[in-house]
Amino acid sequence: MVNRDLYVGLMSGTSLDGADAVLVDFSQPPFKVISHAHVAFDPALRDALLALTVSGPDEIEQAGRLGRVLAQRYADAVKQVLAHAGTDASNVKAIGCHGQTVRHRPGQGFTLQIGNPALLAELTGIAVVADFRSRDVAADGQGAPLVPAFHAVAFERASRPCAVVNIGGIANVTLMPKASPILGFDTGPGNCLMDMWVQRHTGKHFDAAGAWASGAKPLPGLRAKMLDEPFFLKPAPKSSGRELFNETWLRSCLTGSENAQAVQATLLELTVETISRSIEAALPATSRVIVCGGGAYNDALMRRLRERLTPRPVDTSSKFGLDPDQVESVAFAWLAKRCIEGQPGNLPEVTGAKGLRTLGAIYPR
Repeated sequence: MVNRDLYVGLMSGTSLDGADAVLVDFSQPPFKVISHAHVAFDPALRDALLALTVSGPDEIEQAGRLGRVLAQRYADAVKQVLAHAGTDASNVKAIGCHGQTVRHRPGQGFTLQIGNPALLAELTGIAVVADFRSRDVAADGQGAPLVPAFHAVAFERASRPCAVVNIGGIANVTLMPKASPILGFDTGPGNCLMDMWVQRHTGKHFDAAGAWASGAKPLPGLRAKMLDEPFFLKPAPKSSGRELFNETWLRSCLTGSENAQAVQATLLELTVETISRSIEAALPATSRVIVCGGGAYNDALMRRLRERLTPRPVDTSSKFGLDPDQVESVAFAWLAKRCIEGQPGNLPEVTGAKGLRTLGAIYPR
């Protein structure tokens, strides 16, 4: 009998909806997802984390407090995923915990994810690998996106050249040519602006299936103004976050007289267009597009991506046996395994780092 090679992957992204945990067995390549759990963030925690993404009073105090709260939520997710699998913590080699990004400034040489990994190790009795991005940034990289190296493993069966698009709060793309090195970069806002806008005007945390956006027509003038953002024309390697794409940025593009629902429709078009342009410019020969992340469940967004990228087929990662909500969590389980084994986890062609680096800091059980 093959001994199991178990890791837990934890991800809470820029959408701030909660933490996803997966238990992954790497004993038989490429991997097998054993169980999954999701712990939602309550509105107060979501608002507090969102406030911490911009400069404000008492930041150190708030970061410390929220790091402990996150560790407790993460521990709940780990316990649930182990219970679902009927597996004891002693059987797990490590937890790969991305943490919650509250500031990403690679141009200034730092990136910050909170989540108190030491407390998480204490609460779970499992070694924790965290702080994956800092080593790449220290090597002059962007520290993001980190998932392209994993995408190459997870979607090795996909015919190339292909693109893997992760649509979380921020969207990123992995480009896999037939022969040349894998490329990848952030394309711009994924769900973050749409989520913010629909909450402001309807009270809902997200636009389910893109129904609200579908009820209006995009505003051509607003679309053009948003697409003038210099980030979209910046060459890779590049990464971004809520530091740029936030409510202040959006309101700088508005006159104040726009219909709110039409703004939502335009934000959806912005996500579609920036993803599509990125694929067409960086790998025009792309023959297939695979979508993961929360955006894969936005029917209107997926419909527009299929229309915009025709004749290329656009499918979700489910077609390749991996739930769209689990891709990033599995990626950080994989990165934890790479760290524990002393193997590199970054792709310098993607992040711009000076070379391959082993990513993460280990907090023993």
